[in-house]
Amino acid sequence: MEMKRKPFQGVFNIIRFNWHFYLLSTVLLLALLLLSGFLNSMFQPYLYILIALILLTTGISLFVSFYIYDLSGLYKLNWLNGYLEPENSKIVNINAGFDETSGLLRNKFKKAEIIVLDFYDPNKHTEVSIKRARKAYPPYPGTQAVKSVHLPLANNSIDKSFAILSAHEIREENERVAFFKELNRIAKPGGQIFITEHLRDFNNFLAYNFGIFHFHSRSTWIRTFNQAGFKLRKEVKSTPFITTFILESNGDTL
Repeated sequence: MEMKRKPFQGVFNIIRFNWHFYLLSTVLLLALLLLSGFLNSMFQPYLYILIALILLTTGISLFVSFYIYDLSGLYKLNWLNGYLEPENSKIVNINAGFDETSGLLRNKFKKAEIIVLDFYDPNKHTEVSIKRARKAYPPYPGTQAVKSVHLPLANNSIDKSFAILSAHEIREENERVAFFKELNRIAKPGGQIFITEHLRDFNNFLAYNFGIFHFHSRSTWIRTFNQAGFKLRKEVKSTPFITTFILESNGDTL
């Protein structure tokens, strides 16, 4: 099934699924502008600075998102060049309730079997944005609902596993380690795992301000990988804001 992204799809989805934030920002800006008419002229410059900061941070966030999700080629999956598979290989793609990549992986790995797993749990993943995304986009055909700590696949059976902008939704560390141990268990010896994420770092702070606390730091990811028994083979920066960790199973089922 061929899949292509539409122009502006990434930034449009961000606004579409998080419209309440932008509505609140608009209401706040209108209230501040209204308030400025009642303030002493001595305080008005500070109010205008606050308005400018809100506009600037919102604009930067949307522009960076447009760059990442619509301009950068992230979803062209060029960072996978050199990792093409022969026939009869098995690939797993794991999402957290919103899947933009299974069709793209199908385009990339035409000879492989693609297995799609979704660990979305409405009791844990309560963000309204995910609920809106699930209503707007049906799951990829054949998607299996799973628990993050139990992937219903045989030991040493998977050539490549992907979690693209999804694994950060596992907020609790023990659950996250258990999830990666499952990835290790199902991976063939020498099998590869691709984890694509924003990091809680300076670049993403500039782009998303305090929104970076929804992401995990690089040190947190490295600790998780080590505890799950993986070797970190490579890090790929598809943009200054997105990192893909390429892990290799050590063959242990843990």
